[in-house]
Amino acid sequence: MPENHATTDVAGDLSAPATPVTASADGAGASAAAGAGTDRPPLRARLRRDWPLLLMTLPAIGLLAVFYYVPIMGSVIAFQDYSPYVGIKESPWVGLANFQWLILDASFWDATLNTLGITTFQLFFYFPVPILLAILLDSVVRPRLRLFIQSVVYMPHFFSWVLVVTLFQQMFGGAGLISQILRDHGYEGLDLMTNPDTFLLLVTGETIWKDAGWGTIIFLAALAAIDQNLYEAAAVDGASRWKRLWHITLPGLRPVVILLLILRLGDALNVGFEQFFLQRDAVGRDAAEVLDTFVYWRTLLTGEWSYGAAAGLVKGVVGLILIVIANKVAHRFGEQGIYKKS
Repeated sequence: MPENHATTDVAGDLSAPATPVTASADGAGASAAAGAGTDRPPLRARLRRDWPLLLMTLPAIGLLAVFYYVPIMGSVIAFQDYSPYVGIKESPWVGLANFQWLILDASFWDATLNTLGITTFQLFFYFPVPILLAILLDSVVRPRLRLFIQSVVYMPHFFSWVLVVTLFQQMFGGAGLISQILRDHGYEGLDLMTNPDTFLLLVTGETIWKDAGWGTIIFLAALAAIDQNLYEAAAVDGASRWKRLWHITLPGLRPVVILLLILRLGDALNVGFEQFFLQRDAVGRDAAEVLDTFVYWRTLLTGEWSYGAAAGLVKGVVGLILIVIANKVAHRFGEQGIYKKS
């Protein structure tokens, strides 16, 4: 008994100083971590360290500057009676006259309503398609089969709209393949390419066929970032495939979906030019006139440069407002959005 008691005393003496030593080590580690968080290299050192990466971004920065930011300065002609023969400096200032003219123009509002209607329709019937397609592709087990399907669905993205509209014309036009098959079997032919009542379905179908596969790239990357251990744990707990989809896959995709949805809302008034320009004459102006084609017809063909610039400026401002509103709504639901909450 005395020996055991002595052993206990010795063990207690040996372990006694361990606590302050550990505490001091933890304190030193915490102070070092705090110092590492506050000690930031100076700008010159960071430039010297990251100059290869900065050099790689110069072409992209130059592209944005030349084709996006420099033309923004030309929006000043929206407040002028601009003439290309005298230039911006000599063109007289008219203030908000072009915007007043724009507000009173019924054709502008018709194009705006068409654009918003197409955007809203595609938001519900096109936007979910790349998500569903990415989930289906991710479920394909064989790598070769997955690669083949991805190559097939990616390919239409690289086709021009001229080729896409031509292919749909050969399929769904009055003399197309489907019409010929229907006539051979005693039915009336089908012509979707000149029917203004089905034009919304037509352009949405063309967009899905052309760009849905390309849109799956981001969602496939988001699916690859989901921890596979979550699926294994859920399967062990007896969760079915649908429950794993609902409770693991969709929550993992939610930040990316919200981010792309915000960007799509900001681009709501920009549904494309070529697709509608190529089919405008076939279905009529009332069905196919959008803001992009409106600006083209009212600017390049009539020479109303200031009027077209005013319409383009309104479109950009509305897009910016929609992005800000959608981002604030995302913050309300606990998502980061495209920029952090200030």
